[in-house]
Amino acid sequence: MKKINKINIVVFLLCITLGFAQQTPAPKQTKDFAIVGATAHIGNGTVIQNSLIIISNGKISRVLDNSKPNAITLQTMDVIDAKGKHVYPGFIVSNGTLGLVEVDAVKASNDLSEMGTFNPHIRSIIAYNTESKIIESMRPNGVLLGQVVPRGGRITGTSSVVQYDAWNWEDAAIKMDNGVHVNWPSSFSRGRWWLGEDPGLKPNKNYAKQVKELADYFNEAKSYNKGNKGERHLPYEGLLGLFDGSKHLYINADDEKGITDAVNFAKSQGVSKITIVGGYQAANVADFLKQNDVSVFLKRVHSRPELEDDDYDYAYKQAKKLVDAGVLVSLEPSGQMERMNSRNLPFYAGTTVTHGLTKEQALQLITQNPAKIMGIDAMYGTLEAGKSATLFISEGDALDMRTNQVIKAFIDGRDLSLETHQTRLWKRYAEKYNQND
Repeated sequence: MKKINKINIVVFLLCITLGFAQQTPAPKQTKDFAIVGATAHIGNGTVIQNSLIIISNGKISRVLDNSKPNAITLQTMDVIDAKGKHVYPGFIVSNGTLGLVEVDAVKASNDLSEMGTFNPHIRSIIAYNTESKIIESMRPNGVLLGQVVPRGGRITGTSSVVQYDAWNWEDAAIKMDNGVHVNWPSSFSRGRWWLGEDPGLKPNKNYAKQVKELADYFNEAKSYNKGNKGERHLPYEGLLGLFDGSKHLYINADDEKGITDAVNFAKSQGVSKITIVGGYQAANVADFLKQNDVSVFLKRVHSRPELEDDDYDYAYKQAKKLVDAGVLVSLEPSGQMERMNSRNLPFYAGTTVTHGLTKEQALQLITQNPAKIMGIDAMYGTLEAGKSATLFISEGDALDMRTNQVIKAFIDGRDLSLETHQTRLWKRYAEKYNQND
């Protein structure tokens, strides 16, 4: 009896292990291959209707118009016939938290935020879980890269950029600790209706005090980093990169006053690389943002209007207004169920097409633009010779949920598995309902 129980326990544990295990990351590319005949969406606004893309040693070596004569010999390569299909750069998640939380209700799987108010030294990358089942579910939609951002506190910590097929966080990292994230104080707040207060907007009485606390902290950090250091102060050291230009400052701010004050604050502190995150009313100060060379991670497109006077399609139209003003814009998925909703990134971009942008402009919001903002555009974000072969092939328009059917995906030329927990369940129950009663 005891022997049987031991066997049952071993089998049970093995089942648990298999049930939660991530598939093995794809092996390194060993042979050149070519993608022939696809409509190539380069990511910079250019489209090649009949393309020839050659991948060698994990990089794109050639991108050609296949309808024109060329001297390329394909006999020694593997050839992917993609006639009638579309090829895109891998989509990039801005301001994401993928890999930091697996199950919200399980505290041990939640590394989203750190205790304390000022945490510029907190590194999100070391908490990044490459074996997350949520991460693997991104790849079938063409979402292959992302920013890992901590939450919580006034200064939440530093973000890094990763690719979504890796053994561990060291393998996943593309650019580490390249940005510091700040939650700007809100200039307005809503009354607490459950305490009998008017639920309408009212000025934040502590706004000036909260801004001053942030300014004092920055000034103290600058003084520390310029002076003769005695005892190490890791939080102050975490801000150093903002002052020497090696790090990017991402400021979460939504209202016009908050956005304007945040940009003026950053400029007064000598910060050169600034991005507004969320930016609900950023389009209202688009000219100001353009003049100050400030980019925007725009709040989730599939959102309801927040103010009673806003149009019902307010969130859908903001990208068009910002792009028309010349502001560098990327889309971000933060909010309720944000990790799951990251897979909808291409469909957020598709919604902006129905509200004024061209398809190639919308594509730039989730490829070239985030790559530029995060400082990884030398290798990612567009299909160009010399860049990483991080791309995918879709049966149809990847910005349309009806035709986004990814059949092949590559990160650094590695042929990815598109199998996920969800696809396995789909196959399982498809077989069930195909069976005769």
